[in-house]
Amino acid sequence: MDRRDFLKIVGISTATGAATLYGCKPKTETAAASGELGPVPTDKMTYRSYPSLGDDKVSILGYGCMRWPTIPNPEGRGEIIDQDAVNELVDYALAHGVNYFDTSPVYVQGWSEKSTGIALKRHPRESYYIATKLSNFSNASRENSMAMYRHSFEELQVDYIDYYLLHSVGNGRTLKQRYIDNGMMDFLMEERKAGRIRRLGFSFHGSQEGFDEMLSYHDQYHWDFVQIQLNYVDWNESNAKGLYESLEKYQIPGIIMEPLLGGRLSKLPDHIVGRLKQKSPESSVASWAFRFAGTPKMILTVLSGMTYMEHLQDNIRTYSPLVPLTEEEKEFLYETGRLIKQYPTIPCNDCKYCMPCPYGIDIPAILVHYNKCVNEGNIPESQQDENYRKARQAFLVGYDRSVPKLRQANHCIGCNQCSKNCPQRINIPRQLHRIDDFVEKLKQNIL
Repeated sequence: MDRRDFLKIVGISTATGAATLYGCKPKTETAAASGELGPVPTDKMTYRSYPSLGDDKVSILGYGCMRWPTIPNPEGRGEIIDQDAVNELVDYALAHGVNYFDTSPVYVQGWSEKSTGIALKRHPRESYYIATKLSNFSNASRENSMAMYRHSFEELQVDYIDYYLLHSVGNGRTLKQRYIDNGMMDFLMEERKAGRIRRLGFSFHGSQEGFDEMLSYHDQYHWDFVQIQLNYVDWNESNAKGLYESLEKYQIPGIIMEPLLGGRLSKLPDHIVGRLKQKSPESSVASWAFRFAGTPKMILTVLSGMTYMEHLQDNIRTYSPLVPLTEEEKEFLYETGRLIKQYPTIPCNDCKYCMPCPYGIDIPAILVHYNKCVNEGNIPESQQDENYRKARQAFLVGYDRSVPKLRQANHCIGCNQCSKNCPQRINIPRQLHRIDDFVEKLKQNIL
């Protein structure tokens, strides 16, 4: 499909784009974001720079382009990117100081790079930094990897890429299989020398041991930056603290992904929301997570997949300027993280790397619905629960609304094609079978 055909699909009218962008959220949230909290600053964004990155001055808020807004396909098949909405979000972000945009050839069903490129091409090239990835998960041959690399330049409409990542590398074995054995590391090093790649790094999902193994290649490849998952729940409960301390040791700037744990730290149980609001009534729930992620000194930028304008505005306020957390506030968030971990949510970040399912199951929608019901207290344990009837109805009705019946968990045969691609290492078939068993018990009213 050429650019003209693509624009025919995604170039829905501005009016339609605006309606989609604002119409899907509660009016109270939109009003608060656009007016009640006052104007959004245009000249107070916090920027980070490091001697190892030359003159780069990067906004602490980075735009993650994995969750661009979508609308129903006019041809009736799935969804497509709403290019008008993307253009509006990009324009607003740049006007308010955001200058880092992170995409990949595999985001939004493979359309993110093209959509991001269309939106950014309308602005001076020196006004933004673009990051993309060599996402050669399924085919790491040199031919396929080279084609993916060159295609990114075409889709983004650029002649150089500012920040280029080896996508989701978990250890030295993965590095060898996907990038060294096929000669791509040598090629990318030459591309960096030639200036077509300005900074070279990798995004990481894995253990502390695997991370230290990757950093041991620093003398050979000189990683300019590294992208890790970091948030106040993972800091002590997972290995986020260790990953960050390793970056400090090597003095490598870090880029943060999943500061909200796939949105879960903005959709918390009422008692956790109350705890945060009691501490700071004027702060949004999400702002706590973004302040936490931006406070460490070696963090270059914090990525957020901002689908809606109010999300973008809230995050701009948080980082214009960033007020670093005090030690007392950090301890408060560590305790909050421990309280959150007591609730059995599934660590799904809605990244959709598990998709498509060969049997048509909408895995992310199922897991997201389950987590939503956990956070809202709609997971009844027995009929003796005071809230049983209400919770049972909320779960079942919401499940059917969120996931078409032919795409629900009962269709999982346990082939496990999904788990191997999950960066959170979830045993997806086990979780789907557990949820399906729970649904059947609710339907039969036998809990």
